Amino acid sequence: MAAVISHIFSSSAILTLGLYHLISTTRNHLKSPTSYSAKPYHPFNLLPSSPRLKYLQLYLLIFSLLLAFAHQTFISFESDPLLKGSTPVHKFTSYQSAAVILLFLILSTSLLVSETTTFLPLPNDLFFTFASAVFYLEYSVSSSSASVQTSDLQAKCDHVSAKVSALSSLLCLLLALNPKNFVADVGLGASLCLQGLWVLQTGLSLYVEAFIPEGCHRMLDVVKGVEGSTKCDLEDSRLRAVAILDLVFVIHVMFVVVIVMATYAFVAKSVGIKRVGSYEALSSCEPNHFQMKALEGTQA
Repeated sequence: MAAVISHIFSSSAILTLGLYHLISTTRNHLKSPTSYSAKPYHPFNLLPSSPRLKYLQLYLLIFSLLLAFAHQTFISFESDPLLKGSTPVHKFTSYQSAAVILLFLILSTSLLVSETTTFLPLPNDLFFTFASAVFYLEYSVSSSSASVQTSDLQAKCDHVSAKVSALSSLLCLLLALNPKNFVADVGLGASLCLQGLWVLQTGLSLYVEAFIPEGCHRMLDVVKGVEGSTKCDLEDSRLRAVAILDLVFVIHVMFVVVIVMATYAFVAKSVGIKRVGSYEALSSCEPNHFQMKALEGTQA
């Protein structure tokens, strides 16, 4: 039960962060396309009378990362004989995950210091470079964690999560090289939403009986009473479960695409776009066009 709660909490934090970044990025671009530039942080200006709420997002992010770091550090002291190898393997993988969370915590804290004081004037392109490096490290840790899992489903979930982290790393690098890349900025918010949804799906597929694929079951070390992840005994069941996870991931991608389109439509309606199409431009040019024709006819 604790594992499910942990996944739900992590999913909510990541998904909220992705949605907020997506909405803020789209709003800034629609309000001023010419002066648009990607930002790692968008102030919360819903209540201008409360300046403390301006950095609410960063406060919540730092608080969530602190809880995640404490939880990951705590479980690193527990033994997990269901991993390949011995107990130190579990400790080392847990330490690696805790180190990645700590790096995200340091990055978020430095961003808060940069926004609130003049002590650390961190430029946006440098922040995106650091974020790209940390996301790539998360990709590496998730990939290595998948390689030591005895649970086929756990390994598959970690492998997919690693790919999403690699995508986030690439998008951050593109923003560091070109801060005016609106597509990459929107893609970064979408990748965070996708990661949040996949964290939730991982918790459901591994620890909730109703979502475990048919032919698979929860693992349990009877001797030590350690409850592990989910494993499929038969090869056909394993292949079926992996195919189901692939299908679910595609559904999540489609859902994120719908979220991006709905967000853009909602923000565009709230901001108000002055669309100037080819017809309006042609109509404005028609009087000058006829005047030039008349002038040419008079000269002839």
